Amino acid sequence: MRTLTLRGGARVAVVAAQWYDAFAVVTRGRVQLELRDGEPGPVLGRDAGFWLRGTGVRALRNPGRRTARVRIVTPRPAPPHASQHPYASCRMTEERHNDGGTT
Repeated sequence: MRTLTLRGGARVAVVAAQWYDAFAVVTRGRVQLELRDGEPGPVLGRDAGFWLRGTGVRALRNPGRRTARVRIVTPRPAPPHASQHPYASCRMTEERHNDGGTT
């Protein structure tokens, strides 16, 4: 599971290859979808879940001043480059959970 953190006013481009099979949930703040033509799309609040596959959304924006967080769930591990992001205003982290097994 990955977490995308967007500072107030931040914008992050949606790269289709990174979001192909991802389901996202807003866990803090609000996130606005930027549509393919650059027009503002819907603003999603806390607990809103969404797929971006096939939607044409080209970016996620934080329309507020407070930090927003989006949890990203994929059925397969994220590629190694997915946690590296060129935007200073957002941060992508990957969380590893202990499933209780032995190593």
